[in-house]
Amino acid sequence: MIANSQGRLQDRRPISIIDIGSNSIRLVIYEGIARSPTVLFNEKMLAGLGRGIVSTGRLDPEAVQRSVEEFRRFRALAEQAGSESLHVIATAAAREAENGPDFIRRAEDILGVDIKVLSGREEAYYSALGVISGFHDPDGIAGDLGGGSLELVDVAGDVIGDGITLPLGGLRLQDVTKGSPQAAVDVIRKQLARADLLDGGKDRTFYAVGGTWRNLARLHMISTGYPLNVMHHYEMDLESIAPFLRQVARGELDKMKGINLISKNRRSLLPYGAAALQEIAAVMKPSRIVVSALGVREGYLYSLLTEEERKSDALISAAEELAVLRARSVTHAHELVAWTGETLQALGIKENAAEARLRHTACLVADIGWRAHPEYRGVQSLNIIAHASFIGVDHPGRAFIALANLFRHEGVFQDGFAPELASLAGKHYLERARLLGAMMRVVYLLSASMPGVLPQLKWAQQANGNLALVLPKALAHLAGERPAGRIAQLAKVSGKALELVVADQ
Repeated sequence: MIANSQGRLQDRRPISIIDIGSNSIRLVIYEGIARSPTVLFNEKMLAGLGRGIVSTGRLDPEAVQRSVEEFRRFRALAEQAGSESLHVIATAAAREAENGPDFIRRAEDILGVDIKVLSGREEAYYSALGVISGFHDPDGIAGDLGGGSLELVDVAGDVIGDGITLPLGGLRLQDVTKGSPQAAVDVIRKQLARADLLDGGKDRTFYAVGGTWRNLARLHMISTGYPLNVMHHYEMDLESIAPFLRQVARGELDKMKGINLISKNRRSLLPYGAAALQEIAAVMKPSRIVVSALGVREGYLYSLLTEEERKSDALISAAEELAVLRARSVTHAHELVAWTGETLQALGIKENAAEARLRHTACLVADIGWRAHPEYRGVQSLNIIAHASFIGVDHPGRAFIALANLFRHEGVFQDGFAPELASLAGKHYLERARLLGAMMRVVYLLSASMPGVLPQLKWAQQANGNLALVLPKALAHLAGERPAGRIAQLAKVSGKALELVVADQ
């Protein structure tokens, strides 16, 4: 039995997944099967199994040998991590190549498990599950661009619609066109003409899945000076990205800012990825392009969840886990969720379901920085939240959660710490974060960050017209100058006349 440290969730057993793709092979060891999966270990090799498969019909022999040797290491790593189970999936190259069955048999002998060779339909299905896993109420077309194929599938909430697999992977396009991204455009157009489902994607979201598109988005982030280095849920509108895609599709990469940060193996496939994205956008006419860091592998993991587990909110689940691991009291965090909701009602401030969900998350992670030096708790909390491996939240929402916790520690009018995040959040979320931070600053002084006090704090209208936060008589000694000062700050932020009083009885 492997003893987990206190930084691990005690009810989880690691699970390993090996994903054998046409271009890359990746081992991911997860902390356990969960709605919001946490990665314990992640390693990939760019094997290029599908390189040359169009002309030879076979997996690249050198890539096969390298892969077989690496499988021994991957199995040893999975065992070293204490994995409860090892799952292996293989995609386009392995199912199409003449020597694919022999390669799979060799891999199974080494890994000691049966390998699930996905059909094109299954690959599209798991890609869709990956998007469902990673986004809150997704609606659009998911496109998973691998080395050998492109899967397109309609996703609406948790409903998976029509899907299609097309021979448009980056390695395949490179092979078919003999290294000409310009010639690839005609190939892409011809194949996309078969994808009738794209007609149903107009004014909806296109979810871009796969390593080539993630690296394309990374390059776009760098070239535009984007303030948040988080790939999942990175959004690109068609108008702003069009010139960038044209430049990359032409292969004009050498002088692009940040190109040196993209691996050479990935770099050669970027023009094909850009060309494919251009043509999909032209046919589908989506409202936006959103990058997904989750794909077939995460979709397969999601399929292992129970029906009840699938229904839970990935963002809330991740925040609660972070509270369990880092906060002084997860019970206090839940009390904070309830109290801030009651306070908004008392102040007459409405919030929609999306805003309530973000507030809930911000409250759950409000105490994760308490072990840091007091002068750095706010900045540390902001950095942890802004760059956390959260799914199910867009970047403005992520910025809101981070800023609320910055204000909770540093003061509600401290705008100089993260101007880029404030800009990303937008005016509405920024003011909401300030308001939530002001609420937190009141009750953390009254509760000493421990449970039991917040449920006893009630709001009541006073004869003088003020709205009062009422302490029960048994908690009268918690009143004082500093809590009164925090109430005054909340009054200023909310625009309401507030005071702190002790109940008569």
